[in-house]
Parts: sequence; structure tokens; C-alpha cells
Amino acid sequence: MISLDTNVVVRIVTRDDPEQAEAAREVIQQAERLWLSKTVVLETEWVLRHCYRLSREVILLALWKILGYPPMRVEDHSAVQQALEWYAAGLDFADALHLASSSEAGRFVTFDRKLAKIARKVAAIPEIEML
Repeated sequence: MISLDTNVVVRIVTRDDPEQAEAAREVIQQAERLWLSKTVVLETEWVLRHCYRLSREVILLALWKILGYPPMRVEDHSAVQQALEWYAAGLDFADALHLASSSEAGRFVTFDRKLAKIARKVAAIPEIEML
């Protein structure tokens, strides 16, 4: 199994460095199994949004394609998938992943009013509590 770093995933999505993009493509195509940590997914979304100024829709499409690639295994797959669904519904991806990764908790406390408002709209679990 080969674990991918954020910069490899970003090269695949953006192809901004043709040489590195080709090297990344070769590794991905030749691997029988690939591993993506949820922190790499988190960082990838941030880099694509802040550094490349890609839209939420483009980022979602790219991440869904990567996660759907048959040899790809993703850490805490159900939480990442739930976070992407909430991201599609308007939550910030980092907030969505924090929340989805807290599913065993009874409550999620925050000072972030925007997070609480959107999380309540999408019926996020665990329950959000404003401090």
C-alpha cells in the first residue's frame, strides 16, 4: 500500500507542474492499493481553496473522484464521506470533518455561530452547543 501526501494529490488535481503531475499519475496508476489519511484530505481542500482559489463545486468533484478511485482507501472513510456531504450543503470542510469525526460524542461545543447555524440546518450529529 502506498500512502499519498497532500502535494501528490494536489498535483493530480491541478496539474500545475507537468513533471510532478506525471510522476504522481504513474504512482497512482501502478499501485494496487493507495492510502489517504483524513488529514491529507483536509489539507488538500484547504490548499485547493486558499492557494488555487478553486470553487467548492470543483473541490468537491475532485475529492469525490479521488475517494472513488477503486484502489483508494481513506482513513475514517465514513467520517470523510459525511464531511464532504456537509461541505456540499454549506459547512466549511474543516468544521464538517471535525464534526463528522466526533460522531461518538453526545455534544460538540463551539463559539462559532456560523458553524452552529449551518450544522443545525444539515442536522449534523453530534448536537451543536454554542458557548
